[in-house]
Amino acid sequence: MPTTNFELTRNAFGKLILISDNQTHKDVVPIRAFPLQTPDENIAIMNTEGLEVGWINHLHDVSEQVRNLVMDELTGREFIPEILRIICVSSFSTPSTWTVETDRGATSFVLRIEEDIRRVGENLLITDSHGIHFLIRQPTNLDKHGRKILDRFL
Repeated sequence: MPTTNFELTRNAFGKLILISDNQTHKDVVPIRAFPLQTPDENIAIMNTEGLEVGWINHLHDVSEQVRNLVMDELTGREFIPEILRIICVSSFSTPSTWTVETDRGATSFVLRIEEDIRRVGENLLITDSHGIHFLIRQPTNLDKHGRKILDRFL
């Protein structure tokens, strides 16, 4: 049974170590159960065998030290740029090249097929030709130009 009361530290090699109930679990990794809908809730701590050895209901429930270690690890493992603005698309048929502004800067990517745009709750998840996921939080908040482009693909 995974525990919610534990210590989390890093070893000399930068790997996470979980200590609970006098047991030490080396090389553990945090994994979000629902990374898009509730990124700060329901985080499993998994060991090298893929077994859950710790659980965080909500990040505010743990100490600042544990929270910082978990967030640092998740940031290093997860790469989902958020699209803030759609600048242009090369074509309204696929494949098409999209030029967008993200929270990590401007970029371009190729959308292979229309099915690579998926709804996830109120958000959209776009997968480019290299398998990189881009997130659009609440597409209705995009500017008129961006919404018009999305409407052509949805």
